[in-house]
Amino acid sequence: MRWKRIVLTICVLACCTVPVVAQDLSRLNRPEDMGFSRERLGRITKFFEGDVEKGAIPGAVLLVVRDGKLVYRQTVGYQDREKRIAITPDAIFRIASMSKPITSVAVMMLAEEGKIDLIAPVAQYLPEFKDVKVGVEKAESSTGKTVLAFEDPKRPMTVQDLLRHTSGLVYGPFGNSLVHQAYNKANLLDGSQTLAEFVTKLSKLPLAHQPGRVWEYGMSTDVLGRIVEVVSGMAFDQFVEQRITGPLGMRDTGFYLSGAQGSRLAEPQIDPATGKRPGASAAEDLTKEKVKWFSGGGGLLSTASDYARFCQMLLNRGELNGVRLLAPKTIAVMTSDQVPPGVARAGGYEDMAPTPEMGHSFGLGFAVRTDPGHSPLSGSVGEYFWAGAYGTYFWVDPQEKMFAVMMVQMPFPQSGPYRRAMRELVYGALVR
Repeated sequence: MRWKRIVLTICVLACCTVPVVAQDLSRLNRPEDMGFSRERLGRITKFFEGDVEKGAIPGAVLLVVRDGKLVYRQTVGYQDREKRIAITPDAIFRIASMSKPITSVAVMMLAEEGKIDLIAPVAQYLPEFKDVKVGVEKAESSTGKTVLAFEDPKRPMTVQDLLRHTSGLVYGPFGNSLVHQAYNKANLLDGSQTLAEFVTKLSKLPLAHQPGRVWEYGMSTDVLGRIVEVVSGMAFDQFVEQRITGPLGMRDTGFYLSGAQGSRLAEPQIDPATGKRPGASAAEDLTKEKVKWFSGGGGLLSTASDYARFCQMLLNRGELNGVRLLAPKTIAVMTSDQVPPGVARAGGYEDMAPTPEMGHSFGLGFAVRTDPGHSPLSGSVGEYFWAGAYGTYFWVDPQEKMFAVMMVQMPFPQSGPYRRAMRELVYGALVR
């Protein structure tokens, strides 16, 4: 009897230790053991190395994980082309809108604790939005000039609307309507503002659409960051560090850089047409002393390996190596189609468009694939993905127990071919 108990104890301990060993994302495993062709994975390296040599991109860190095991990791090119600094696996990237899934996880953690009601009006947490109006363009009868009129929302903007981008909040640079123009004039992307100041400024502007009627990508996730601050009682950067990145071991993920981290910041290469780096904040402007706006929609920095830990947590349905952030049912809700039938979709994003025409929709924090067809790109129904304005990209494929991360710094309009190539190269190497 005693021996049976000993054997049972050993079996239990062995079972408990397997997930930790299986999810060591720092150790490269034999790709053949995980269903990948080593030769075909080599095509990824050749593709990106070729474009580094042509001067199209500065450099990249690329990785693929399947069943909790790292099967491909490659660095190509430069961290800083102009200074001839070679890129390293721990290079730090501006991940821009890849911040949105992390912010969405923060909101869902508080929802699980009963502190956020997902279908409650946003004004319940941020009273500034109590009297928000909807902007409607109308032609003046006397002059025929198009002017902006205001009407009451037919229903309140909810937290769910913010998570799925049906709030009516938009990005000013993404359109030319009078509401978009008003957003641009308000300087909503001002990096010197706090989240509280940002929300006060934003709440005085009209919504571009009636809440729940139109999907349009915008500043919703930044508003979520402020809700997290109000509900949790701590600054958003502290919440992310204490509740998400710290527990997951994402040591190089945050809104600002330490002195040591600054030397690892990957830079976009200088545009020959302008002689400047396109749209990126300099390392000295990303220190803790200078960053005031903790943009949940686009302010985080991270490494490929850090973001891989976040992706593995999602793929594990909320848990990584004994640290649970969310319950499996919560992950299931986040990664399901959250956009109701009949909701219009504004804005086109090529392969990322969350439209039925592309076989995609949007969940709570990222796009989701809903159809095996329509999109010409390889993938699986139920996968979810998003990208950043500086060229970073990830997708998680639960059917294949796999995810991939592409870290590169380049203007977003140029990054589409690399997202699509990365997908085809990865799935082209998956042979069983």
